[in-house]
Amino acid sequence: MGGGSVKRKEKRAVTRDALRVTSDGYTEGHAKSGVTADLPEIETWPNQYKGYEITIEIPEYTAICPKTGLPDFGTIRLRYMPDKACLELKSLKLYIHAYRNLGIFYENAVNRILQDVVAACRPVWARVTGEFTARGGLHSTIEAKYP
Repeated sequence: MGGGSVKRKEKRAVTRDALRVTSDGYTEGHAKSGVTADLPEIETWPNQYKGYEITIEIPEYTAICPKTGLPDFGTIRLRYMPDKACLELKSLKLYIHAYRNLGIFYENAVNRILQDVVAACRPVWARVTGEFTARGGLHSTIEAKYP
């Protein structure tokens, strides 16, 4: 038994070239990738009823990992209670397809989708869930809610 100490690899941020870089090489640029991307507008149509829920499942979501450049796949599930407007599905489909070549992390994508849905139709409440296919043995589910 030696008296030497075991060095642990710590996850701490250091400054390199005016960017925050973690010991794994993630930069703030990676973290913010896709968050402010220009995406197609989600259109709406006037709601005629109150007190019901809409669930939209999008099983073919794809985007690009901003760090590795590898494709990410998953299912996006959108549940909301409309107030004065409902989401128009064709424009929602075009909006989701715009993520196909966008570098964005799962967490940012789910939160960005929720933000854009809320801005488009001002629902009573909304929930976006992303279930992403396993990579490296890990399966991720991300959920964002409004309000």
